[in-house]
Amino acid sequence: MTDGTRVAAVDDVPESGSYLFTASDPYGEDKEMILVRCADPPGVRAWVNVCPHEYQRLDRGRGAAVRDGEIICPKHGSMFDSCSGECDNGEAAGTTLPSVEVAVADGAVFLVDDDYTFRHAGARDDGDDGPSSTSHIGF
Repeated sequence: MTDGTRVAAVDDVPESGSYLFTASDPYGEDKEMILVRCADPPGVRAWVNVCPHEYQRLDRGRGAAVRDGEIICPKHGSMFDSCSGECDNGEAAGTTLPSVEVAVADGAVFLVDDDYTFRHAGARDDGDDGPSSTSHIGF
């Protein structure tokens, strides 16, 4: 067993894709996080669910696009290594995904990062049940 909060079973983290959860930061702000499989070293890694180049969610609720061990940004196609979070291509070249410390024990993934508190599985609740349009036009 490990100190930390259980986030998911290891089996819940897809081989190709991501597992989305929400945690709060030290200021009480909810942040989305993703769990992804890592091949070298084998295990599960966690990242803040955002491309550091330009605020863009990597997992929009259906799992992040992951191919050949790389997480793909849906906006510009930059690819981040699932294990290190580093990007060496596209618009995000030279950036690294913000990491979140997790531990795997007894077939489960635990959030052990002192900067975050687990809230729930899935996307954060923005309290807006309306459309996700960025338009400011009113009717």
